[in-house]
Amino acid sequence: MKFRTEIGTLKGGFNISHDDRIVLLGSCFADNVGERLRQDGFNVVYNPLGPLFNPASIFSVLKRGRKEFSPDEFINFNGVWHALSFANRYQDSDPVRLADTLNSEYIALCDAIENATVLIITFGTNKVYELASDNSIAGNCHKLPAAFFHERFLPVEEILALANGLSFGPKTIFTLSPVRYPGDGLPQGFLSKATLRVAIDQLCAAVGADYFPSYEIVNDDLRDYRFYNPDLRHVSDMAVTYIYEHFSDTYFSKDTIARAEICHKQFLRSAHRQIIK
Repeated sequence: MKFRTEIGTLKGGFNISHDDRIVLLGSCFADNVGERLRQDGFNVVYNPLGPLFNPASIFSVLKRGRKEFSPDEFINFNGVWHALSFANRYQDSDPVRLADTLNSEYIALCDAIENATVLIITFGTNKVYELASDNSIAGNCHKLPAAFFHERFLPVEEILALANGLSFGPKTIFTLSPVRYPGDGLPQGFLSKATLRVAIDQLCAAVGADYFPSYEIVNDDLRDYRFYNPDLRHVSDMAVTYIYEHFSDTYFSKDTIARAEICHKQFLRSAHRQIIK
């Protein structure tokens, strides 16, 4: 008798090896997978400027290219300037200093994207916060007053339109984050994930990208709140490990898996942690 539906064997459209240069962009779930890849010895860059949760903010980075940010793109509130495209840490009382800090790290990200052989994009939500002043979409609200923004949900057609003009390499993977966003109610949360899933399916068909079913693994294979953290939003380490095992089986050859195991043991030794066989 079976008590759950397992995801089964997955087949990727390509292999990933330690010779690849991997970039992950998207929700905080991309950080989870990116850190596992780092520990397994892969050349990986993941969300160096902080998580980006919605497709508009992710595609904005890919479209902007190497154009540096200028102080007039920042928002001032109570004497502090904010770069709302990225994480909350990008704020400063001096807008020129903020631009210098942001651009040095942003150009490093551009270098990583340009040199990447594998791009992994993780959508978290289709909810966006638009600045009331100019309707631009914030990647992070920096905890500014709600009056600064109005919120809406991107439809499938707009998500696809935002991807127009982007060039995706032959090793591109889209994923849907299993992280839950219950703040707007469960019905809207399900609708958000469904909208993103339809958009991803059409994007993959249009550009020849892979889809890796992180969302389905958690919600239909594991299917239990014990695989979430106490906040009931973020998946647990155990769930991330299970997802990553499927990811490895899908995209790594036997030789790559063997090398990853060696690298992980080296990582544990360097972290002064006991290796349990």
